[in-house]
This record gives sequence, C-alpha cells and structure tokens, in this order.
Amino acid sequence: MDSVAVLVELTRNAMSGGQVKSWERFAESAAGLPDGLVPDLTVYFLGERDHVETLAPHVRFVMLRPVLGTARLSSAEGAGDATDLAPYHPRLAALLPRHDVWHLTHSFAYATTAVRLARAAARRGDPVPRLVASVHTDVPRLAAVYTRHLADRALPLPGHHPGDVLADQAERWLRRRRDRLLGACERVLVPTPAGRAELAPLLGPHRVGPLRRGTDHDRFHPDPTARALLTHRHGLPADRPLVLFAGRLDASKGLPLLAHALRLLRDRGDAAHLVMVGSGAETGAVHRLLGADATLLGPLPQDRLAEVYAGCDVFAFPSRTETCGNVVAEAMASGLAVLLPEGATTTQWLSAPGRDGIVVPADDPHTWADALATLVTDPHHLTGVRRAAAATARHHHPTWTRVLTEDLLPHWTRPSPDDHTPPAHAA
Repeated sequence: MDSVAVLVELTRNAMSGGQVKSWERFAESAAGLPDGLVPDLTVYFLGERDHVETLAPHVRFVMLRPVLGTARLSSAEGAGDATDLAPYHPRLAALLPRHDVWHLTHSFAYATTAVRLARAAARRGDPVPRLVASVHTDVPRLAAVYTRHLADRALPLPGHHPGDVLADQAERWLRRRRDRLLGACERVLVPTPAGRAELAPLLGPHRVGPLRRGTDHDRFHPDPTARALLTHRHGLPADRPLVLFAGRLDASKGLPLLAHALRLLRDRGDAAHLVMVGSGAETGAVHRLLGADATLLGPLPQDRLAEVYAGCDVFAFPSRTETCGNVVAEAMASGLAVLLPEGATTTQWLSAPGRDGIVVPADDPHTWADALATLVTDPHHLTGVRRAAAATARHHHPTWTRVLTEDLLPHWTRPSPDDHTPPAHAA
C-alpha cells in the first residue's frame, strides 16, 4: 500500500484542540487495524523539538519544530493553537518525498511546502505525489474575528468599528489563499454539507467529499459518580446545575455572550454555575462578570476532560467558527444537554433539535438566558434532554474507526484511471 503523510501544522501537546485530537484518534484507529488493511501512516505535527512517536509498525507521529511559529502571539492573546507562518519548511521538505500521498489539513507552512514541492516535481517531469486535503477549521472566518477584535481594541472610536474593514480584507485574502492550495488537490474532504456547497463550484463536485468526525464512546459516556468526584476535587457547588464551556476562552467561541447570559440568569434568581475548560483572553472578564459563579479548570487532557463532561449538566457552546465541533459530540456522548446557535454547523450533531439538544435562535444574552432557563429551572426537562442526547450519540454518532475506513481510506488508495486529478501546478 501507499505511504501517507498527513500534515497537521498545529502544535501537538496534551492540551491541543479538536483538529489535533481528531488526527490522534484517526491514527489510534489505524494502529488498531492489522498491518495491510491501512496504508503506512505518518501524521506530522509541530512540536517544541523534532522527534518521532511510534504507535504501531505502520503508524507514527512526527513532530517538527516550526520555522516561524505563532506560539508567543497565541499565548499572549489566548488566540488558539500555535501554527507556523513560514512559506517553506525545509525539514518537512526533506521528509515528504518518502511518501506517496500528501494529505493537507491547513493552509500554512506544511501545506505551502507540499504544494511547492509537487509543482516543482511536475515541472521537472518527475512522479508527482497525490495531494488530498481536508478542511477542519474555517481559518478565514476565525482570522476575521481576531482582526476585528484587535483593531477595535487598538482604535476605540465611539460609534465606529474600524476592525470591520480590516476583518473583511483579511477574510477575503485568506479565503483566496486557501482556495489556491485546495486547487492543487485531487480530493478535498469537508465535514458539512455547507462546506461542500461552498467548494463544489470552485473545485467541481467530483473532487469534494465528506469527512465526518468520530466519537470515542469508550472515553466519553455518562457516569453517575462523576458529579461527586468533580465537586470534591474542584469545590464546585452541589446544589445547582453546572453549565460547561470547553474550548478557547475568547470571543471567537462566543464565551462573552454565554457569560452575559448567565449573569442575566442569576439576576433573575435562577442559579447555575459556569465551569470553563481551556484558556484564553476572556478569562478575566468572565470572572469579573460572574465572580464566584464561575470556575476555571484550565486546559485538561482528554481523560480528565471526560470526567468533567460526565459531572456537568449542560454544555453551552455559542461558537459559530466551528466546522464540526468535536466537543459537542463528546458532551452529548457524556449525557449533557447541549445548547447551540441556530444555523451553526455544530447543530448537525443533533438528530431531533429541541429533544436531544436546544437550538438558540438569536445571538444575544437575553435569548441565551431564556434557553438556559428552560433547562436549569426544570429538572424533568433537563433529564429528558440529557437522556435523548446520550441516545443520539450512542446510535447515530460514528466511531473514529468507522470514519477512518469509510471516509479516509478510499481517498488514500490509488485513484482509478478515470479519476479527475488536477495538475500539480493548479495552485
């Protein structure tokens, strides 16, 4: 079988976000399958030092140091996973030729290096590697959120929002850049129908396919003992519902909206406690707003995160920058009632909106406070939604191994002669 290189240009550590975790789960699934049923698989991440971690004889992680890393910027602003903004990564360039299939997952140093090498091979008349891509994060939209936030903070003008123009420019530029890189790939895999609708006119419907997200049902599941453990370990209140938020603690994920909704709920006399897992720029603002009614647990590894899920009651996630939202699937599998914004891609995890999760119709604190109140003030309703969420996860959310075999492996095997493969110089 071919050798596959998956290029995940994000830093891998115990606290990494959903995209890194997704490829860890895919690799673990591949390692659990017999050699010969899956290609030789190397997943490249960024790391503080160059090293290799072997999962199985045919599966491994390779961590490479970034050339122009964003770790300092991300740490200062809580601005998400660190990546590499260099236009070329020499160490990766030396390693890629040993692989037959190059799978792009982003649009920064690893992706630009891969496309540059493929174009050079095509010009020389050498064998050209097969390029496949998958879209995990809406980077242009995320960049627009941060650009708007930083510009408005740097130039505060009453009644004016100077960040709007800059945000629109940044989003358009990054979307054009992303599309040029995707244009070099024979297949592009997306997690949602909306993603397919966006890219099919650009690339052609035959080149765009699905890539779902899986759920680790062994790790994430309801646990009636978890609440007592969580209360004992972190001093969380035992007399009120716990509302969980997991992810980057910043405006791009909608945390300020949720915090203001919980403040309104408290002012009405309805008790609920916010539990936050992660780190980010809005931590201080949330504590100033909610005081003792909010607890920050910080970034947690997956096993500890599973305990927190199972010990809480509601998972509230106002984010609109997700392409999929693994945390929503994990929360539902753990038996939490989830609250999601209407129209967000995360609602795809629901099979019966209103029954196995609540869809909030407007992005304002009052509407979110009303939605939260339907759960925290009605224990019977909360229990029903929690049970329905767990049932949906159990019966409808695929495992990582199933997604690997159905959505990825067919695109990593050699294409048939009539496949429509773009020229490598298309980017």
